[in-house]
Amino acid sequence: MARSRQRSLTILAAAAAALMVSTACSSSSKSNSSGGSSTGASTGASTGASTGSSTGAKQTITVGVLTDLTGQAASGNKTFVNGVKAGTFYAARNGYTIKYVVADTQTSPTAALSAARQLVTQDHVSVALVESALAFGAAPYFTAQSIPVIGVSQDGPEWITSKNMFALSGVLRQDKVATTAADFFKMQGATIIGTLGYSISPSSAQFAKGQSIAAQHVGLKSGYVNSKFPFGSTDVQPVALAMKDAHVDGMTAAVDPNTGFALVTALRNAGAAPKVSLLPTGYGGDLTQAGPGALQAAQDVYFFVGEEPVEMQTPATKQFVGDLKSAGITSEPTYAEYNGYLSTGLLVRALKSAGSNPSKSSITTALTGIHDYDGLGLWGGRKSDPNDRTNTIAGVDNCLWFVKLVGSSFQVVKGAAPLCGTEVKGVTVSGS
Repeated sequence: MARSRQRSLTILAAAAAALMVSTACSSSSKSNSSGGSSTGASTGASTGASTGSSTGAKQTITVGVLTDLTGQAASGNKTFVNGVKAGTFYAARNGYTIKYVVADTQTSPTAALSAARQLVTQDHVSVALVESALAFGAAPYFTAQSIPVIGVSQDGPEWITSKNMFALSGVLRQDKVATTAADFFKMQGATIIGTLGYSISPSSAQFAKGQSIAAQHVGLKSGYVNSKFPFGSTDVQPVALAMKDAHVDGMTAAVDPNTGFALVTALRNAGAAPKVSLLPTGYGGDLTQAGPGALQAAQDVYFFVGEEPVEMQTPATKQFVGDLKSAGITSEPTYAEYNGYLSTGLLVRALKSAGSNPSKSSITTALTGIHDYDGLGLWGGRKSDPNDRTNTIAGVDNCLWFVKLVGSSFQVVKGAAPLCGTEVKGVTVSGS
C-alpha cells in the first residue's frame, strides 16, 4: 500500500477529536512501544546521531508526551509517540536534543490527571506534547503548574480558555461551521447528506450537526442527522436503514474507524451505498490498524486530512517520511504521527527564541509570540496561528486535502488537494 496519512481527528483534524470517553479506568502500569516502566511512563531520546547537526547540540530539553496508549481512544492516538520520535530528528538537525517521557491516559480522565502529575512531579518536564481524547482531564493541572502544552485541540474547550495550551493549526472551533466538506459533497455530485456523531463528545456531536448546516448552506439537503450515537459502538444497522429511508447519497461521520467502516458496510449491505462516503479517520496507517476487513470496507471511501498526503510527494512530505524512517517507522503514516511530528516542530520553533536555558515560562512566552507556524511545509505554504482561539474551523485556512481509497492505495482527489471552504456566518452549534 502506498504510504499515506488520518487526523486530525485529526478531523477534519478536529473531527478525529471525536474520540472522547468518560469512563474511569484504574491507574495500573502500562507499557508502550518506547519501552514501559512500572510507573506507566516510558522515556526516549533523540541523540542526533542519525541526522547530526553541523553546529552541535544547542540544548537538551525534557518533554512530556501525553496520549491515549490504551483504552478506547488508543486506536486513533497511540501513534502520536511515533510522530514525536520522528520529530526529534528534525530537532536534531536544528541543534536540539529532545528527550521525551511518555505517559498513558488509559482513555480515562482520572488516569490522564495522574499521568500529568507524574510528568511534572516525577519527570520534571518543561513542556507537554499532547494528543488525547481526554486532555481535558489533565488540562487544569497543566495550567495550574504553568506547563506549556502543544498539540491537537481534539477534545474540549480548554484549548480555547487555557492560555498555556497551543493548538497546532489554531483551536478548531467545532461550534462554528465551514463549508469545506459540504463543498466536496457538491463537487462529487451528492445531493442529500447524512451525518453521525458521538453523544459523549461535544466536538463529534457538533461536527454532525454542523455538517448538516453546511450542506444546506451550499444548496444540498440534510436528510439525516444523529449527534447522539454511543461512543465506539458498531451497532449501526438502525442508522443505515434511517439513511436509506432518507435517500442519503452523501454520508460523513465524526467517529472512530471501527464505527465509520461498520456504517459504510451496513449501508452497502442495505443496498444504499452513498455516492460519497466521507470519513475523517481511517486514512493511511489508521486503516491498517482498524482491524480485519477494514481494507475491503474502505474501498472507494473518501477521507479528508489536514496536511498534504504523502502521495503528493512534495518536499515536505518526503522530509516527513524520511524522518519517520530515521526513527525506525516504516509503516503507513497516521493522523497521530503527523500531529506528533508537527507538535515537535512547533516546539523547535519556540525553542529558537526561548533563550539558552529554556524554562516553562520562556517557552510559553515564545509560543505566545508565534502567529505564523508553517507546519514544516505540510500545509502547502499556508501558516497557522497557534494563538488563534477564535477563527479556525476546518484546518488551516479551512483547507483540507481529500483522498480516495482505490484497491490498496490512496488517490489524491483532483481539484481537492486542498479544497478550501468558507465560514457560515452567524451560526453557533451546541455540543449537546
